[in-house]
Amino acid sequence: MSRGFRQSQAWLHTWSGLLVGWVLYAMFLTGTSAYWREEITRWMTPELGAPVEAATATRQALAWLETHAQGADAWTVQLPGPRTTGTQVSWRMPGQSFREAYASRTWLDADGHAVAVRDTRGGDFFYRLHFDMHYMPVLWGRWLAGICAMFMLVAIVSGVVTHRKIFADFFTFRRGKGQRSWLDGHNALAVLALPFHLMITYTGLITLMALYMPFGIDARYADEQAFYAELFPQAPTVERSGTPAPLGDIEAMRVRAAADWQPDRVDTLRIDLPGDAAAQVVASRSTDARIVYDYESMAFSGTSGALVWRTPPQGAAADTRDGMVGLHAARFAPMTMRWLFFLSSLAGTLMVASGLVLWTVKRRAQLPDPSRPHVGFRLVESLNIGFVAGLPAAMAVFFWANRLLPTGMAERAQWEIHLFFLFWLACVLHACVRRPVAAWREQLAVGALLFATLPVYNLVATQHGLFASLAAGDTAMATMDIGLLVLGAALGWAAWAVDRHARRAPVRPPRRARVGDAQVPA
Repeated sequence: MSRGFRQSQAWLHTWSGLLVGWVLYAMFLTGTSAYWREEITRWMTPELGAPVEAATATRQALAWLETHAQGADAWTVQLPGPRTTGTQVSWRMPGQSFREAYASRTWLDADGHAVAVRDTRGGDFFYRLHFDMHYMPVLWGRWLAGICAMFMLVAIVSGVVTHRKIFADFFTFRRGKGQRSWLDGHNALAVLALPFHLMITYTGLITLMALYMPFGIDARYADEQAFYAELFPQAPTVERSGTPAPLGDIEAMRVRAAADWQPDRVDTLRIDLPGDAAAQVVASRSTDARIVYDYESMAFSGTSGALVWRTPPQGAAADTRDGMVGLHAARFAPMTMRWLFFLSSLAGTLMVASGLVLWTVKRRAQLPDPSRPHVGFRLVESLNIGFVAGLPAAMAVFFWANRLLPTGMAERAQWEIHLFFLFWLACVLHACVRRPVAAWREQLAVGALLFATLPVYNLVATQHGLFASLAAGDTAMATMDIGLLVLGAALGWAAWAVDRHARRAPVRPPRRARVGDAQVPA
């Protein structure tokens, strides 16, 4: 392979990574946290308490709806799963829109009683942020995410081409060598989970391929609605007969569907026209144990319990696409595999962060006066600090807002998000006005303090602290608190390392170049 081609690939790798690097870092970090989406939501809704069995949850939900939602056109029951607690019920009255019906959702605790749960987006916020963005139309956010993912794919491939000894470089790390150390770390993180990085980037593009490449849909279907109706078939709608009739054994219908879908479970029950002879019960399958991420359902007669419809089998193309979506989201992954996904994604996050820092480390040494960089360099360096150090701290503020905002506050969930972005913006501005070393040290230290004190506050000011979780056998919530402590310790170590490096670094005079017999600044 010619040296010129490899140099061109190095240039492509550098600039394809830098131009969208800050967005990629945010996508990687928030996407990494989304592997614990359900656990984060549980931690942020402590009112829900202990989990209950699906049979008990079904019986409690139906009893509550029969009392509080008479005359509704539809009831919906979101059942708890292995990683979630609480049963969510909602209903749609005649003339209501689906948005209005969703607003009526109510949580039931382990005893089947309605419980006031603080309004929060929980882990869903980070999950949606990593591909929908925020404060912009959803389609714009998804286009931005797709463009950045394509740049990431180019950066990965060009990085493999650039490094001839990439696997040898994985076993090489030289501490205290400045730019060389950053490059060694960047290479090691890239190779550590290279198959994962390729998979997660490519499958991320596949999940939204209908948005990015709609040409086949346009050529085959009269409109998008016809395409999606075929891709996601729904149970036929039923019309009210006007004849009252009691519901059949809905628990038996749930058991029938769950037995057919093992090892998956029933995720949602929807009862159309409850109390009418034309009632229909639709059971939807979860994706807890399958790679293929599709929307399979069964419909039963609400009175007799007879199976009247089920989702038709998909073709190989749809299964391939849904398999890639499932592989990207990893909802199927058992705990050990989920940790591998998480650690690989964390390596990708650090890979992007180290690449951004490497760009400034390399070019600072080439500046005429490294102590007085030009505006463009200073902007890149400030954005690096505001994103790499500021975003984790802003995520900690999001968790603190969940604990400190009044539970009955209007638009509470939105204010959790507003505070997240306001603090993140403050970190970017702080990086613009402080010296780089001081900004790195201070933002990392603030992030460390915010994360490390969250479990302490949880222990002292709430009934859901670490020891209470351990005593109740709730390992998921105990692990969340321990994880926050570990994050705080990691950021604290990074702040200490920056401070130590700044104290040891020699003060270098401006680089000079020789012109004839005189020396002038380079």
